[in-house]
Amino acid sequence: MSSDKKLGLFSLTAVVVGSMIGGGAFNLPSDMAAGANSGAVIIGWLITGIGMIALAMAFQNLAVRKPELEGGIYSYARAGFGEFLGFNSAWGYWVSAWLGNVAYATLFFSALNYFFPVFGQGNNLASVIGASVLLWLVHALVLKGVKEAAIVNLVTTIAKLVPIFLFIIVALFAFKVDVFLLDFWGKGGFSWSALQEQVKSTMLVTLWVFIGVEGAVVLSGRAKERKDVGRATVLGLLGTLGIYILISVLSLGIMSQPQLAELEAPSMAYVMETIVGKWGAVVINLGLVLSLLGAWLGWTLLAAEIPYVAAKDGVLPKWLAKENQNGSPSASLWLTNGLIQAFILVVLFAESTYQALYSMAGVAILLPYLFSALYQLKLAYTGESYEAGESRAKDLILGIIATLYAMWLVYAAGLDYLLMVSVLYAPGILFYLKARREQGEKAFKGYEFGLALFILAAAVVAIILLATGTIAP
Repeated sequence: MSSDKKLGLFSLTAVVVGSMIGGGAFNLPSDMAAGANSGAVIIGWLITGIGMIALAMAFQNLAVRKPELEGGIYSYARAGFGEFLGFNSAWGYWVSAWLGNVAYATLFFSALNYFFPVFGQGNNLASVIGASVLLWLVHALVLKGVKEAAIVNLVTTIAKLVPIFLFIIVALFAFKVDVFLLDFWGKGGFSWSALQEQVKSTMLVTLWVFIGVEGAVVLSGRAKERKDVGRATVLGLLGTLGIYILISVLSLGIMSQPQLAELEAPSMAYVMETIVGKWGAVVINLGLVLSLLGAWLGWTLLAAEIPYVAAKDGVLPKWLAKENQNGSPSASLWLTNGLIQAFILVVLFAESTYQALYSMAGVAILLPYLFSALYQLKLAYTGESYEAGESRAKDLILGIIATLYAMWLVYAAGLDYLLMVSVLYAPGILFYLKARREQGEKAFKGYEFGLALFILAAAVVAIILLATGTIAP
């Protein structure tokens, strides 16, 4: 790819910020308050901040120490733990990316419902038709070229920050300390068990709004300068973390926790409306629509890139590595958007909500995050890629914190969502087997066959439980 088609620091940072600040930021007030009071929300952000900063710094470190691994989050699992786990990391990341776009579609038309009531909660027939049209418009844009789509993403990233900063400024003046301190730990006062459950309830929310922190790593093969990948990751994370904390904490000082928990999506609009009136909600909803367009585009770029890179590496079938004349991963893009279209229709019949979809997208990405953190830990422990005598203590601590955070997220996700996501992991085994045949390689080595059986068994159990109504998205 020529240098003029490469992405610089500003564009890479915009991809990171644009991918993270999607719909989630605009619904943080109610999502965080749904199961947690002010004290637990603060602790939840503290845990998330430490964990995500460690994870982002791990991505930065891996980008520098392993520049040859241009698939980023997928290639780290493969290099560190073998072909099958590497494949599942790529597959899980990809599943999370396109599921996230289905969630974006639902929230997009839920926001439009403020202006056009025909769209309901974003999961009716009118919304499905609208989402389908928008899906294929984005598809056509990405087919024109990654560079061109990244420019559009940069513009929407800048524009959508305006209503968010407006909300933060207005909320700072409207903040009331007595409202924020009301039932600070919950109605029953402080309790360790209650606090743990409250903090746990915030974890999938905070994970969802930070998915995309690895965006620059995924596109590392298209960066002008390799060092910009790590810089863009850290810059994007720190800026976004500050914005998220302000949104959720300030909202708890404007409306009580029970009031926030009952707000419809996007809850930021209704918080704004209580402060300044109807025009505030209009501005926020317009900002959300623009934000979702940018995030949808950003995640389409990322979702198409993962199967494309994995296919080039021989982990997915060769046909997914096909490009069009503009250098866009066309085969991967058609498969990705075809699945998004199918799930948009599922949303209509299952009446799935935005919260259920983003929870599944968050759980799907846990495996890639966990094994990226473990690879950072492995490199620091073994000394691979380090000079003789070079200190590894800081990177070792970084790997431990990132790994513990990823393991905590798996625990916080809960068994129901883990089982449901296994249904989406299971079909990937067929793709893996085809790719291994194309490479003339043995399908499984050692424990990998047992892991494949475990995934299939979990998927069967999940399907039975879904069919009987024992669990539901």
